[in-house]
Amino acid sequence: MARRQTSRSPHRQIAESLVASVLDKKGGGKKGNHGLLGGVISIILVVLACLWTQFAPDSNSGIDSEESAVASTSVDGVPVREDLPGSEGVVVERCVDGDTLVVSSSEGSERVRLIGANTPETVKPNWPVEPFGPEASAYTKKRVAEAGNIAYLVDDGQRHDKYGRRLAIVYLGSDTVSLNEDLVRQGLAAANLQYTFSKEFKEKLSSAQEKAQTEGLGIHSVTE
Repeated sequence: MARRQTSRSPHRQIAESLVASVLDKKGGGKKGNHGLLGGVISIILVVLACLWTQFAPDSNSGIDSEESAVASTSVDGVPVREDLPGSEGVVVERCVDGDTLVVSSSEGSERVRLIGANTPETVKPNWPVEPFGPEASAYTKKRVAEAGNIAYLVDDGQRHDKYGRRLAIVYLGSDTVSLNEDLVRQGLAAANLQYTFSKEFKEKLSSAQEKAQTEGLGIHSVTE
């Protein structure tokens, strides 16, 4: 994005005019004490005007930095979602299980773990398939397919787990509710709040889990 050209703020224009006016009049004062006093006052005004020019807020300052801070990115062929500032559009290559995807991102092929959502195991080595694991995997695959394999990753707190997988909030297609929260709400994932991410998103997951528990959905229907 080309950096937009910013105009001078009114503060700066006034300060610069004051400096120019004082400098023009500096040599026109009377000799003697009045001239000396006028010179001192002129110097003080120049210093104050320069300080004002230096520190007065500019009307356009911060616009470019703010825009760059929230700019979204995407891989080729994936449109940018302006309603998800800071997100990265990716193509889902495949679903490993309910809570893990392999995507094509700006970093290449990445394994992405849905932060805060833990679906039952289906592919863990030397581990039995857990109840509702196949259902969670099937649900994620179905939702990804419905979104045309387009997803948006939003980083929130801890970026990678101990296995090197990228941790992200994942939105599919044009969804306004993340897949993470959706899985928890359906009772197909447990809210996993051990990672470092925002209080706001933890509250969303906790609320989704409470509703699933109340309705006895999915993993919350299983009795020990």
